[in-house]
Amino acid sequence: MRSLFVFAVLSLITISANAQDAGALRKKHFNLDNGIAIQGYDPVAYFTENKAIKGKKDMAVYHQGVTYYFSSPGNKELFKANPSKYEPEYGGWCAYAMGEKGEKVSVDPETFKILNGKLYLFYNRFFTNTLKDWNKNEASLKSKADVNWPKLFH
Repeated sequence: MRSLFVFAVLSLITISANAQDAGALRKKHFNLDNGIAIQGYDPVAYFTENKAIKGKKDMAVYHQGVTYYFSSPGNKELFKANPSKYEPEYGGWCAYAMGEKGEKVSVDPETFKILNGKLYLFYNRFFTNTLKDWNKNEASLKSKADVNWPKLFH
């Protein structure tokens, strides 16, 4: 019985350490501004309003090393119920750049696409809107980005 207790305690310690490692890894590799994801935009609003809406600091949720802001209590609760549904793909980096070159490139949070229930963000500055390029070759770029992101996220 004592060995079962020791095993259970060690298992909990291992799970806790792995969760902390995951948070540190996400902090290191996600596109964050002082720990804030999507430059403070509400990740749920992309799905519920089909537009980028700034979140509020007083409606923040800390999830595995990353802080998200929300524009409404309802959106905050939706996120808390299923964070992986609303978090942007590729750590919030430009989906096009991740697919084209396997690089972390900043985004314009107002340039986005919902594809198969997932949020993709894109670079859009200085006459370059990578969402347009993504749309021209989406299947191939998405496939490459899905392979490239895990290579960077370690």
